[in-house]
Amino acid sequence: MRILFLGAGATGGYFGGRLMEAGADVTFLVRPRRLAQLRENGLVVESPAGNIRLPAQTISKARPGYDLVVLTSKAYDLDGAIEAIRPAMEPHTLVMPLLNGLNHIDLLDAAFGRERVLGGMCHIPITLEPDGTIRHLSPVHRLAFGARSPGQEAMVGRLAEAFRPTPVDWRRSDAIMQDLWEKFVFLATLAGATCLMRAPVRAIVSQPGGEGFLRALFAEAQATALAEGHPPSPASVTDSLDQLTDKDSALTASMMRDVVRGHRVEGEHIIGDMVRRGERHGLSMTLMSLALLHLRAYEAERLRRAG
Repeated sequence: MRILFLGAGATGGYFGGRLMEAGADVTFLVRPRRLAQLRENGLVVESPAGNIRLPAQTISKARPGYDLVVLTSKAYDLDGAIEAIRPAMEPHTLVMPLLNGLNHIDLLDAAFGRERVLGGMCHIPITLEPDGTIRHLSPVHRLAFGARSPGQEAMVGRLAEAFRPTPVDWRRSDAIMQDLWEKFVFLATLAGATCLMRAPVRAIVSQPGGEGFLRALFAEAQATALAEGHPPSPASVTDSLDQLTDKDSALTASMMRDVVRGHRVEGEHIIGDMVRRGERHGLSMTLMSLALLHLRAYEAERLRRAG
């Protein structure tokens, strides 16, 4: 199986690197600056699960010849990502996105057809240093993937075999869309709360009304998932609320960290999509809408300062 990763940033570089380490045929489609780094230094990963330093196969323009394309771009770059990989999408080629939220699934289905879009999700605290080093920040490196139609099962099986020799905490899911919805509900709540309050979970829930606010925000997302036909399982609800109400937790969303750094954020893709889905069903999305207004105001001011 030949696998093409769009980009060799933190997430794509890490999972692609683990596959390379296990002997898989991996190529990275990258921009000129990253291309130069990879050609000079190879793919460099520093991780609690073991460091990687390997020469990387790279291309600067997509071409045919791949069985699977893995997308790890930011949601706001998805339109460009779709066009970048289009030349690689032969009739047999499937694409697996590892993006946050769900809106990208609809866009990829429209671009390539539902039967060619796998479900995928990951959880990994990781960053890309200016020198091109990928720094894995904790032992967590979870990955789940699964078929969205029966015709995709063979590819999922091949991908599972490719990941089997790696140290990655991977899982083949038989209900990947349910998994994606449960993550979406949790992430929208976490991002909405920590961005709005500019604080980690512990700082929010330690204040009067803080835990009630988080639970109410979660309830809006949970009601939306129910209306869309994917109610979170009782185990997922318990796990999510345990994390969201932990008075000792320093947990924040990566979106909040982007806000603090003055970076562009995926507010429309995560919070905005949740609000739009809820409102389509006539649900009250008061708190989630407030979080969205906050992120829109942040983006407007960020753009104004950038000129």
